Amino acid sequence: MRSDEAPPVTVAQMREIDRLMVDELGITLEQMMENAGRALAELARRTLRDPRGHRITVLAGPGGNGGGALVAARRLAIWGAEIEVALASPAARTHPVPAHQLRIIRGMEIKVLEPEAALPEIARSALVIDGVFGYSLAAAPRGHSVELIMAANESHVPILALDVPSGLSAETGEAFEPTIRAHQTLTLALPKIGLLAPRAGPYVGELFVADISVPAQLYRRLGLDVGPLFAASDIVPV
Repeated sequence: MRSDEAPPVTVAQMREIDRLMVDELGITLEQMMENAGRALAELARRTLRDPRGHRITVLAGPGGNGGGALVAARRLAIWGAEIEVALASPAARTHPVPAHQLRIIRGMEIKVLEPEAALPEIARSALVIDGVFGYSLAAAPRGHSVELIMAANESHVPILALDVPSGLSAETGEAFEPTIRAHQTLTLALPKIGLLAPRAGPYVGELFVADISVPAQLYRRLGLDVGPLFAASDIVPV
């Protein structure tokens, strides 16, 4: 993929893309979350080659990023992986759309660890999926998310981050303390500008972008010229 095919976007531009998707096109948060989680699960499957029998720890925040990670957890469980979900904040604080995904996870009897529980045994896993924070993070992580990020980094297990490694500024590429050190990052729609900053490289790892069904005419509203990036695949390397 040539860099001119996937122009980077600022946080403000991505926020407006999300708004236009919902308010003007009627593409719901649920639909975008499902697209994100499906692509995340697919990249995890490619990384593991075959998810059957593999233990995967999923770190899920209370917002849309966590919801996408929960969608991936559901799909990977269906494909035969052993899933453990660790919540970064109490389930009662989960936003309504990802809360629906959490209810599905519980209905499937997938193990869910609340913040007051012991930390997940990440070192026993083959892969960590990071869905704690998304592109809106503007300050250092706090609370239980700090413990989860540090445990993931210290485990030396490969980490696949959704959209932005948790703790990294999607706008500037600054790594707050602590920040996930991902082996792979699957960003959504277009690369966030901070992911391409040289100082972000050690945290982003191998960068991919995933299709969440944003049409070209919507990008043009923001002055972005984006071609058919995903004609050959829903997931492409940057």
